[in-house]
Amino acid sequence: MGDESVISPKDRFLTVYGRKPVLEALDDAALEVDKVILADTVRGPNAAEIQRAAKAAGVPVQRASAHRVKVLAGNGKQDQGVLADVVAPRMRSLHAALSDGRPPSRVLLLDGITTPANVGMILRTATAAGLEGVVVPRRGVAALDPMVVKASAGVAFRAPVLRCGSAREAAEMLTEAGYGIYALGASARGSVFDVDLPQRAAFVLGGETNGVGAEVGELVTEWVSIPMPGEVESLNVSAAAAVLSFELVRRAKASGTRR
Repeated sequence: MGDESVISPKDRFLTVYGRKPVLEALDDAALEVDKVILADTVRGPNAAEIQRAAKAAGVPVQRASAHRVKVLAGNGKQDQGVLADVVAPRMRSLHAALSDGRPPSRVLLLDGITTPANVGMILRTATAAGLEGVVVPRRGVAALDPMVVKASAGVAFRAPVLRCGSAREAAEMLTEAGYGIYALGASARGSVFDVDLPQRAAFVLGGETNGVGAEVGELVTEWVSIPMPGEVESLNVSAAAAVLSFELVRRAKASGTRR
C-alpha cells in the first residue's frame, strides 16, 4: 500500500475509446477532456473528423502507435484507434479520501462486480443518493470504460469514485481508518434497515456470482441483508445498491446529518 499516495492518471481520468464516444465527449460542453490519443494508423476522414472536433474543443491530440492505444484503452477490439482522457472531477484515490480532513462517512465498496452495466448503475444510484464515495478497485471489478459510462447515463464522469488496488486492500485501509465494514449477504440475519451504524461505515457489495469474496469477508464487522418477504432469493447487485443507498438517505434525513 506504500504507493497509494502517488496520484495515478487512472485516479484523475475516465478513458473513453472508439470514434463515437470520443466525439461525444469532445462535443459535450459539460465535460473537460484532457487529451485525445490517436493511433498513427488512423488516417483520412476519420482522423480529420477527430482532429477537427478536438481543435474546436481546445483539446490536444497526441499520436501514438496502434499498439500503444490498445494498451491504454485496455480493449484491443473496440478502441478504433482513438481514445480520450476525460477529467473526472470527483474521482480520487481512496488514500486521498481517507487522508482528507473531512473523509466520507458512508461509502460503498465494490468487490468482484464484473458486469459493466451493474457498475454503471451503482455509480448512477450512489451519485443520485448523494453518497460521498464508491470504492472501485482497479483489480477484480469491471474497468471504468464506455460501457460503464453508458450504463450510468453519463453520471460516471462526475461520480465520487475512489480508486485503490483491490477490494481487500480497500477493506484494510477502511478498517485502519476506523470504518465499520458491513457486507450484504442474502442469508444474513441482520437487516440493512435495523443495523446500528458507527460514525463511519463502508458497505461491501459482492460479485454477481460469488458474492463478497473470502479475503474481504475476513474483515467484515457485520453481515446484513435486505428483507424480502416475497418468494425471491436475491436481488441484482445494482438493485441492492439502490435499496441500500436510499436507506442511507432516509437515515440521514431522519437524523439531520450528512451521508
